[in-house]
Amino acid sequence: MAQFDLIILGPPGAGKGTQASGIVETYGVPHISTGDMLRDAVKNQTAMGLEAKKYMDKGELVPDEVVIGIVRDRLQQPDTSKGFLLDGFPRTIPQAEALDQMLAGIERNVGKVIAILVNDEALVKRLTGRRICRDCQAPVHVVFNPPKVEGICDKCGGELYQRDDDTEATVRNRLEVYRQQTEPLIEYYDKQSVIARIDGDQAPGAVLEDVKAAIGPVL
Repeated sequence: MAQFDLIILGPPGAGKGTQASGIVETYGVPHISTGDMLRDAVKNQTAMGLEAKKYMDKGELVPDEVVIGIVRDRLQQPDTSKGFLLDGFPRTIPQAEALDQMLAGIERNVGKVIAILVNDEALVKRLTGRRICRDCQAPVHVVFNPPKVEGICDKCGGELYQRDDDTEATVRNRLEVYRQQTEPLIEYYDKQSVIARIDGDQAPGAVLEDVKAAIGPVL
């Protein structure tokens, strides 16, 4: 049986969540988000989870070796027998190298890396246009999905606001961090001949069709 051991990469605002949902639905593999995985490991008080908690409680970054241990534990769960979709990890070259080493130890390897490419100006437009309702938390977009009355939620009449991490300065800073730390992974995986570059400037449905074509048919 074919294994779909997948990684999805992309800058903030590239629509990774939407594409991840489509991949999970099509291929029947679990969506493994690093943030969720860390929280679950802490909640379940696994050995690695307790180790991670020491750093999280101090507001520090969890070291790579602890994250890798949590990823390894997760990938050995029965629901990953057909494959997995890793999201949010690896973020750096050292993490990718550690992941390759760990996967080799459990006789697996990365089958395909989906890199969603979107230019910075489009990402800034997408992210800075997001607004959230203070009352019902409904999301809107001032360009792509504007409210009927500016600043007012269509659903409940609450006030719409912009999150601090959606301001232009913060968005550009997040994109710069991505370009410096995570984008080099595209070249890293290109050398392994597993990268698929996907045009993320298209409509989400068209992006998903390209993603599925890159991964291949469900066997």
